[in-house]
Amino acid sequence: MAFDIGMIKNVYQELPAKIEAARNALQRPLTLTEKILYTHLHKETRLQKFERGNSYVDFAPDRVAMQDATAQMALLQFMQAGKKQSAVPTTAHADHLIQAKLGASKDLQESMNLNNEVFNFLGSVCNKYGIGFWKPGAGIIHQVVLENYAFPGGMMIGTDSHTVNAGGLGMIAIGVGGADAVDVMADMPWELKMPRLIGVKLTGKLNGWAAPKDVILKVAGILTVKGGTGAVVEYFGEGAISMSCTGKGTICNMGAEIGATTSTFGYDESMERYLRATDRNDVADLANEVKEHLTGDTEVYANPEQYFDEVIEIDLNTLKPHINGPFTPDLATVVGDMNAKATKENWPLDVEWGLIGSCTNSSYEDLSRAASIAKQAIDKGLTIKAKFGINPGSEQVRYTANRDGLLEIFEDLDATIFTNACGPCIGQWARYSDPKNAPKNSIVHSFNRNFSKRADGNPNTHAFVTSPEMVAAIAISGRLDFNPLTDTLTNEKGEQVKLDEPTGYELPPKGFDVEDNGYQAPAEDGSGVEVVVHPESNRLQLLTPFASWEGTDLKGMKLLIKAYGKCTTDHISMAGPWLKYRGHLDNISNNCLIGAINAFTKDTDNVKNQLTGEYGPVPATARAYKAAGIGSVVIGDENYGEGSSREHAAMEPRFLGVRAVIVKSFARIHETNLKKQGMLGLTFVNTADYDKIQEDDTIDIIGLTDFSPNQNLSLVLNHADGSIDSFEVAHTYNQAQIEWFKEGSALNLIKKQNT
Repeated sequence: MAFDIGMIKNVYQELPAKIEAARNALQRPLTLTEKILYTHLHKETRLQKFERGNSYVDFAPDRVAMQDATAQMALLQFMQAGKKQSAVPTTAHADHLIQAKLGASKDLQESMNLNNEVFNFLGSVCNKYGIGFWKPGAGIIHQVVLENYAFPGGMMIGTDSHTVNAGGLGMIAIGVGGADAVDVMADMPWELKMPRLIGVKLTGKLNGWAAPKDVILKVAGILTVKGGTGAVVEYFGEGAISMSCTGKGTICNMGAEIGATTSTFGYDESMERYLRATDRNDVADLANEVKEHLTGDTEVYANPEQYFDEVIEIDLNTLKPHINGPFTPDLATVVGDMNAKATKENWPLDVEWGLIGSCTNSSYEDLSRAASIAKQAIDKGLTIKAKFGINPGSEQVRYTANRDGLLEIFEDLDATIFTNACGPCIGQWARYSDPKNAPKNSIVHSFNRNFSKRADGNPNTHAFVTSPEMVAAIAISGRLDFNPLTDTLTNEKGEQVKLDEPTGYELPPKGFDVEDNGYQAPAEDGSGVEVVVHPESNRLQLLTPFASWEGTDLKGMKLLIKAYGKCTTDHISMAGPWLKYRGHLDNISNNCLIGAINAFTKDTDNVKNQLTGEYGPVPATARAYKAAGIGSVVIGDENYGEGSSREHAAMEPRFLGVRAVIVKSFARIHETNLKKQGMLGLTFVNTADYDKIQEDDTIDIIGLTDFSPNQNLSLVLNHADGSIDSFEVAHTYNQAQIEWFKEGSALNLIKKQNT
């Protein structure tokens, strides 16, 4: 029986009537996205036609999922909410704190030694509050969720931007900050601006070397890293139906890289097959009873331009394999065009590593297709030229792949099998002892992100994103510009051999199997469970509520940093070695904005302290202003906060005394996270005003005493030479979010209401 089957039954029982009511309210056929959103309105939300891209709407998600790096802060916040148990089914997954270095068993044991305090904390908190806990080695959160919890037509949120992976099983699954998770766990409404809708019509069928990964690599090239911001991407058409469930998950997963709120597919036979293969016949049977409600209406897909804000069409018959990168996941290159582009851009053509895994591509199907290429290399006498690493997505996938001989094939090709965890995808990779001074090189991987320094901390590593089978082929050849469709390789006998097209299995022919999946069920009554956080711990720290608003305009603030160009959450709050401090706000704040580029000096982690006139690290400068009782301001460029959902990128500047972040444009999750933590997230009405910010500016924000929705505030720049610039800045705060600001944070408001 599936987890939480009672909840799923209730969702499906209420579905037909709720969809009929929504169809009557909108007076037209519905997309799948609209069906799920409108059937998950919070009980206190009046059913009406909401305006896409404008209306803020309260929802009631079915479940919450958290990974260990973000769960620490989320659960530390939930402990303040005054609740005895999570109001909805919730899980936490230990997958981020395991570093890839020597191989699965040694790396897992090393992680247990280093992170035992954190794992014990998570286990005890989950036990106390009725939360399921997936222990270290159990697998990557999104693969585990797909295997165990995702269900067609459901709605979930998760404290990781790649929560969207569950769209592969027909969900609306959205990445959020921990404060949003606390809302839902505390039985509060969860707020989201009603998204725009992008429809992607897939025709034909994938063939040859083309894989589901190439669909999203193509879409990323079309829409760019911010083209999906504020939108849900809904895939449909014969091409969508022809793909596997895990292939759909890959596409949805990497939708986070175009800024999409989430992505989803309608329920079909591939989803039913996956549900039954993962021991969820009960869910499949229930879904079949309401299957007409688990996909968009026929009229919508027949005339998509009438129902979506934007429509893209991709012919899978002619889709070619892609490699995206380096340094950004939307720089798309067709495999056959790589030599010309790489030569022009001076990208290293020799590839040092090929990496397969991550929450994006670590399913049984992914491993089987990549293994088919590895097996060919062995059989044809080829020697692999690059190092090779594999991260299975879950213990169930690993155990089954090992039983079926897939891992042995990789090992015969000198691959290292890493732990069932995120590993190199999130910077948890001990590749270099001194990453900052490591040489220029290229790697290929099946991950989702390839920002500078993301995988190994080396700013000179050119990381390229592609499918697992293409990773295997390129690793074997050792060349970035290798095109397996046309090129040959020289084997041990000096013969020219060509790799055949990849083959694989949608699902394991002998079925899935596992001895211990790593799940810890919570205590039925957690009231007697004690959660201990030692006051001297450098890994965990109980939270102190942020101060409420003073009730006045904010004046006399200092410019902390004017960030230039791309400033992702990796730049604001790095992962890698900093993951160990994710449960200790004071300690992790020492990485605040150390990766952001100072617009005045083009340096990183080097800003002017206006109190001393000297240059120094960003966190130390912020602490100096805070100690002096002076607020500070961060200025940013376009799509500020792109990337992971990590709320630390909002909590750290808040903790260090930053009062406002003013940018040309925000990535969705980060803007919400700033609001949740009682910060001002503002945008330039005229983006050219960004250029008026000077290094020695003292900044005032005027209009807060009349802070209200749809009413701009004023920014006053007091320059060092005595001159002044003043102009309007915009915001997207609604009345409820303004209350978060006034109370000092959304959590403060929740606690006040519960008290």
